[in-house]
Amino acid sequence: MSRPARLLLLSDLMLLAVAAVWGSSYGVVKSALAFYPVLGLLTLRFGLTFVLLAPALRSLRGAGARTLGGVFGTGLLLLGIFVCETFGVLLTSAANAAFLISLCVMLTPWVEWLWLGRRPTGVEGAAVLLSLAGAWLLAGGGEMAFNAGDGLILLAALLRAVNVCATRRLMQRPGLSPLALTAAQSGVVAAGCAALAWTAAPPDWPPLPSLAGHDAFWASVLYLVLACTLFAFFAQNHAVRRSSPTRVALLMGSEPAFGALFACLWLGERISAASWAGGGLIVAASLLATVVRRIPRAVRSKSGSIESVYM
Repeated sequence: MSRPARLLLLSDLMLLAVAAVWGSSYGVVKSALAFYPVLGLLTLRFGLTFVLLAPALRSLRGAGARTLGGVFGTGLLLLGIFVCETFGVLLTSAANAAFLISLCVMLTPWVEWLWLGRRPTGVEGAAVLLSLAGAWLLAGGGEMAFNAGDGLILLAALLRAVNVCATRRLMQRPGLSPLALTAAQSGVVAAGCAALAWTAAPPDWPPLPSLAGHDAFWASVLYLVLACTLFAFFAQNHAVRRSSPTRVALLMGSEPAFGALFACLWLGERISAASWAGGGLIVAASLLATVVRRIPRAVRSKSGSIESVYM
């Protein structure tokens, strides 16, 4: 396997790991929200991430105004995503949230086509349909009653599609490291959530739970910071540089399948046969996107020799 192929495989595995930790985050977030409100939890989660990654911001000192504006813009997109998604999870069922957030897989190819000019391939289109069918089965076969929480999750899915395309475009600029981008985005999200919390009526800013007697809350916060934020956003920002937004969305689209598996193994929830079938279709879609991308095709190099490259 060539070095580019190994790097692509590593990016794919990182994205699948992100989907796994984000799939588990729904239950973790619900547990943490029993102790602390939405905006306060988001401020704590991203504020701690910003503090841990602050040294990486040194690499942005030489960045131009256009790059810094792009970094700030993707931070605002993440702020919108997490506010909509976290309030949505609070107001709707996990099944509805799992299906609606998966619509990002359908929306991303269209955003990429309209914005970046890359038309999705036939294989990617088939993978999108497989993923959506799986998410529909996973959510109970369409037994959904649409409410305000569902609307927020749907908006979060659209913002996710826009954000992955914006990040792809931003990461093409030389000198911008994934760690620096993750740090700056975390700072924007933390500051935005803090501002919303302080201006909310009534203020969404109660005292933090004490360390003694609240082990479950602080364990949830630690997992959300280290796995679901620090690792996940670094991995996504790193992988999107070597891949297309549609491909990233397909691999990340396995998130609901991992969420269902986590709910079954960790939370003791019962999963129906239709839900397992839906999870299988989502995994199949991710594998289809992964395997087909690495099918070699012959191209002629500048020197005239035939080389093997990966799609």
